[in-house]
Amino acid sequence: MKALWTEASPAAWRAALDRYPVVVARQGVARLAELDTWYRDELPAQLASRRPPHVLLEELVRLTEWKMARGVWRARNLVLVKGNDPAAVVDASRAALAAVPHPTAPISALVRLGGVGPATASAVVAAHASDVYPFFDELVAAQVPGLGAVAWTLGYYARYADALRARAAQLGDGWTPGMVERALWAHVGGKQGP
Repeated sequence: MKALWTEASPAAWRAALDRYPVVVARQGVARLAELDTWYRDELPAQLASRRPPHVLLEELVRLTEWKMARGVWRARNLVLVKGNDPAAVVDASRAALAAVPHPTAPISALVRLGGVGPATASAVVAAHASDVYPFFDELVAAQVPGLGAVAWTLGYYARYADALRARAAQLGDGWTPGMVERALWAHVGGKQGP
């Protein structure tokens, strides 16, 4: 399979992005398609409707379930996320989303919550501002030359996000870092491979 990252043709990138829903369905993971639709279509509108924007504990739990269903299930992290104080989730997410478009401050604000690392934090900010932040996925990161082995750190996420922003800018025509992330994930066939 040719590496999508090195592909200059926007048509190849569009074809990969267009396969995303099919690849999600092909994963065979209970509730993934439902959670993905909620994450992509409903959560961004819910966040945008709030002044100031923030996420609720129930949404953080559901978002974590989406992240794990699409990648690796870590039951302990889900337990930790569920154990967060609802007010603390609102406060941390308000601070995080108020810091958009800073490259790392939103992630830093969210990783203070139990069970929330850079990947989960990126899912929150990507739902609110996918034009600035991609979701942090190890299958995607592995396709980006020069990043090295995936490290679940703020510094690694910053380099990953910068690379996806740059690729979106090169593709032009309305591409966002979030679209680049989904295209790369779909290109490798999600977690089950091609």
